[in-house]
Amino acid sequence: MDYFIFIVIAYLLGSIPTGLIVGKVGFKIDIREHGSGNLGATNTFRVLGIKAGIIVTVCDILKGTLAAVLPVIFHAEQVYPLVVGLFAVLGHIFPIFAKFKGGKAVATSAGVILGVNPLLFIIMICSFLIILYISKYVSLSSMVTGIITIIVTIIQQEVGLMIVTSILTIVVIYRHKANIKRIINKTEPKITWM
Repeated sequence: MDYFIFIVIAYLLGSIPTGLIVGKVGFKIDIREHGSGNLGATNTFRVLGIKAGIIVTVCDILKGTLAAVLPVIFHAEQVYPLVVGLFAVLGHIFPIFAKFKGGKAVATSAGVILGVNPLLFIIMICSFLIILYISKYVSLSSMVTGIITIIVTIIQQEVGLMIVTSILTIVVIYRHKANIKRIINKTEPKITWM
């Protein structure tokens, strides 16, 4: 299998609109018509609840992970897993199965990292949860976690991973530009801890 086939499969994996599927199958609603209108995990948590949110989060992570490990599964040593993973992220943002309007790519990006560097993934999850506990902003936690991830890859001196995590972080921050404005204006919704 060559790069093109892996890229197409990864994009199609990323395009699976988990939030849309869970909303329609489990709740008979189109999540795009509720909350922020986003297909991602955060909007799922807010609109459909904790269980649905967890399902969507896990599935969105696994989309990225599966895409990243495809070259390993098929013993395609010439194919760089992180490059393939990027196309799963692209599919999540612009899903062909949901009129090219997807999520913000946080969970799928994390999934790609899980597929190539589980330790870094654990660091990301811990960072996200700590920042979320302190700030109560999901969006801010996602963006800061991306920056922390870049710093860790620089410390680890993994150039390829540093480049890809930088790209992913830039994408995540760009996708959160509206959230940044709301944070500045203090109108961004905060989560409430039970």
